[in-house]
This record gives sequence, structure tokens and C-alpha cells, in this order.
Amino acid sequence: QVQLVESGGGLVQPGGSLRLSCAASGSIFSIDSMGWYRQGPGKQRDLVASITTGGITDYVDSVKGRFTISRDNAKNTVYLQMNSLKPEDTAVYYCNARKYPRIGVRVDYWGQGTQVTVSS
Repeated sequence: QVQLVESGGGLVQPGGSLRLSCAASGSIFSIDSMGWYRQGPGKQRDLVASITTGGITDYVDSVKGRFTISRDNAKNTVYLQMNSLKPEDTAVYYCNARKYPRIGVRVDYWGQGTQVTVSS
């Protein structure tokens, strides 16, 4: 099992910044990628950004140029730096860790979620 603990959410004004952190523990070996998802009120949970163990990143179009995902392998921690925040970024943000233990098998681990609210 992989345990994920998020921190860094909160209330921020439009145009402001926040940094989310996600610390992984437990069976962290063979994690293929980590990422951040978000779920707004009445919406499905969608990918925001991801990063592989090799450092390859991917972002949803709506956050490109504003958000940056990074990881510190020594600390088993992934970060999401969010700049130029907009009200539509308001959501619960979830940390994700993904493994592929066998061909065709994907296992996802989730954090408990952290609320990000962008409002004046």
C-alpha cells in the first residue's frame, strides 16, 4: 500500500499563488507516476498534472503556463505550484500515485484531498 498525505490548500484571491505538497510513504517502490487531480462541485475528478519517475510532465490545457508539477525523490514528495489562480480553479485537489504491477493492470492510490478556494 501507498499512503499519500497532502497539504497546502486554502483560500486565495484571484491572481494569487498556492503550493500543494504530497508526501508518499509505504510501498513507494515501483511507483510509475504521481499526479494531481481535482474535483469541483458537481463535477468529475479530472487530471490537472502528472510527472513520471523520469521527470516527464503532463498538464491539462487550462493550467499550462500557470501550474508547475515537480518531485523530490529524496523526500518522496510531489509538489504543485499554482500561480495566477482563477475562481474556476476552485476544487478539492487529490494527490495520486500510480503503479502498473503487471501488463494491463493499473493500481491507483489517492490522498484524502485538500480544498483550494479562489475567491475575492
